[in-house]
Amino acid sequence: MSYLSREAAPFSEGLWTQIDTAVVKTARNSLVGRRFLHVFGPLGVGVQTVPVDDADAIEEVEKDGFVTTNGRSFTEIPLIFEDFTLLARDLESTKKAGFPTDLSRARKAAEACALKEDKLIFWGSKEAGYEGLLTTPGTQKVEKQDWSSGENAFTDIAAGITALTEKGFYGTYSLALSLDLYMQLQRIQPGTGLLEVDRISKMLDGHIYPARALGQGKAVLVASDEMNMDLVVGQDMAAAYLEQVNLNHNIRVLETVLPRFKRKEAIVVFK
Repeated sequence: MSYLSREAAPFSEGLWTQIDTAVVKTARNSLVGRRFLHVFGPLGVGVQTVPVDDADAIEEVEKDGFVTTNGRSFTEIPLIFEDFTLLARDLESTKKAGFPTDLSRARKAAEACALKEDKLIFWGSKEAGYEGLLTTPGTQKVEKQDWSSGENAFTDIAAGITALTEKGFYGTYSLALSLDLYMQLQRIQPGTGLLEVDRISKMLDGHIYPARALGQGKAVLVASDEMNMDLVVGQDMAAAYLEQVNLNHNIRVLETVLPRFKRKEAIVVFK
């Protein structure tokens, strides 16, 4: 039996295809971190740990005939999941009537799983011992002004880009910001005839991403090339069969993912 246990479900291949399509489409529409982080993988669900390097400190060290690597740790790839239920009577009804199966619950579970992934990328998990873009130590900081007035947002982000270039980070710059800050940029900048968000987007070559997972009043600018950071994917998001309870079918949407920050100074947090 495969890891996803689909053989245990009394579902047709057609229904699994519908579930897969619903989960993948919802995930693609919902995920934000993957839009600017390079994806390393999928490596397979059996890969449980990966090396996490400090790119500026990694080196081999020899002592007493033993060679070890400084600046490297091995970290477990966590599993993220969200469960949903398909009611047996609903499945029988749609089968008899020839209607498409209502997979709203599958889409909702995929959306919840995507939000958990983004929260891991931005915030990490203190309880589980994982760091996120806003919580990992060693990042650069820029004091955030009021982005709802004047050129404050443009000035702050330009200062963030300057901070990155002064540390030698070039390439792709990506800005993720909370939904409230993104909406504050939807205004005409006096004397330019342009929306503030359009001016900033041009400065970043379009790499600007509103993110629900950031909450309120938060923004982070990163040099997002894979030499600086990436997202490790073991098992990409998929649906697995759990069990039949009270005739109904419990299904789990799951994935294994881990953000890696190889050069912490490639991250600018607006505080």
